[in-house]
Amino acid sequence: MAETFDEDLFLRGLEQRKSTLGAEYVEKNLAAADDFTRPFQEAMTAWCWGFGWGDDVIDAKTRSMMNLSMIGALGKMHEWELHCRGAISNGVSKEEIRAIIHVIGIYCGVPQALECFRVARKVLDEAETTSET
Repeated sequence: MAETFDEDLFLRGLEQRKSTLGAEYVEKNLAAADDFTRPFQEAMTAWCWGFGWGDDVIDAKTRSMMNLSMIGALGKMHEWELHCRGAISNGVSKEEIRAIIHVIGIYCGVPQALECFRVARKVLDEAETTSET
């Protein structure tokens, strides 16, 4: 298998990933990568964040809202929590998060909406505590 690594795409993705998820979180994940997981971390950074988030067609706030909807629908709550924090960083309001969860409840069911509300409450409480200090 030929290795193709696009350094520019990776660097663009790294910048966007850090901007949305926080530099500390991203650097910790990359530092924890080993020979087994590093290729995936690099590919995900280049593909998801460099290619997927790397253009100006859809703004970061809208992408965050789309991600919350899709990840919530999939029920991937660890990722939903992470992207909920990122959404707040990208300007998504508490009211917008609530509206997104309402749509998740309509299309994916009440139990999934309740899970999203539970995680959102945790993230929003953390954000409020951080902004008060």
